[in-house]
Amino acid sequence: QVQLVESGGGLVQAGGSLRLSCAASGIIFKFYAMGWYRQAPGKQRELVAAITSGGSTNYTDSVKGRFTISRDNDKNTVYLQMNSLKPEDTAVYYCNLAYYYPGGRADYWGQGTQVTVSS
Repeated sequence: QVQLVESGGGLVQAGGSLRLSCAASGIIFKFYAMGWYRQAPGKQRELVAAITSGGSTNYTDSVKGRFTISRDNDKNTVYLQMNSLKPEDTAVYYCNLAYYYPGGRADYWGQGTQVTVSS
């Protein structure tokens, strides 16, 4: 059974930094791409950053140059380092694993961690 457990959210002033962690279990972690999504009140959940099993990364435009996604396969953990935070980064952040199989995809989610950036 796949489990994803996030940690590291909190309240920070604009310009500050936070590091989110997502510990995975129940899978051979190193084989899977991982992502961080966020959902602000009244908005759709959006992909923030993703990292492939080989370490390639991509980011949504609004966080490029400020956020860094990384992974530690020995610890089965993916991280999101968030610098120069802005009030518009306020959201619940979710860790995601997408499992692709012939003809479909299954998504696994963590419970979410709240990030609040004050102005």
